[in-house]
Amino acid sequence: MADAIFLSAGVPDPKRGPEYAATADSVAIGAAVSALVHITLGRRLLVWGGQPAITPMIWVVAHDIGVDYGRWVRLYQSKHFKDEFPEDNERFQNVTYTDDIEGDREKSLLAMRERMFSEHVFKAAVFIGGMGGIIQEYELFRRLQPQASVIPIISTGGATLEVAQRIGALPADLTNELDYVALLHRHLGVSVREERFRSPAEQPAAEDERFWKPRAKE
Repeated sequence: MADAIFLSAGVPDPKRGPEYAATADSVAIGAAVSALVHITLGRRLLVWGGQPAITPMIWVVAHDIGVDYGRWVRLYQSKHFKDEFPEDNERFQNVTYTDDIEGDREKSLLAMRERMFSEHVFKAAVFIGGMGGIIQEYELFRRLQPQASVIPIISTGGATLEVAQRIGALPADLTNELDYVALLHRHLGVSVREERFRSPAEQPAAEDERFWKPRAKE
């Protein structure tokens, strides 16, 4: 699919990333992730790397939406972290496990991200909260997917603040808007009139054919 959405998100750990935790809003992070899943599921392919705090959030929302979520999401996970995989991984039925490179954390993460950004054509990347890995994903995403838009939700804090600084001038609503559903509908270009489809194969290629149509009166 040529309009996949990449999610880069995380809840900063005060011990491992105190500088990111100091600015992060965990409630806002959860709300923004939930809003993104609500908007995309059944409408766009959602791709993310298996951040342990984020995958369970996605599962909670996905479970409540009546589509075949296994066909609408793609979770990437490096085997380097096999001892830390959340149980929610298997629930998505669509997990790509990448190799553990020489037992090295950074090499393994790089290999996973390169594969993730090379196997899809993305329309956009959404950045929410997070620590240093968010910045690494931003830099690699911009290099491998230069045509895609980048959407940092600045009000979530964390490393997303640095992503925003690296981008430069950004619309004010990415800082001020707390209605994340409305914000993401605008920036992702997903109409509120778009139907959800059980699987990507059932979704019409033309966007105007995806819109909800009122039933004719009998």
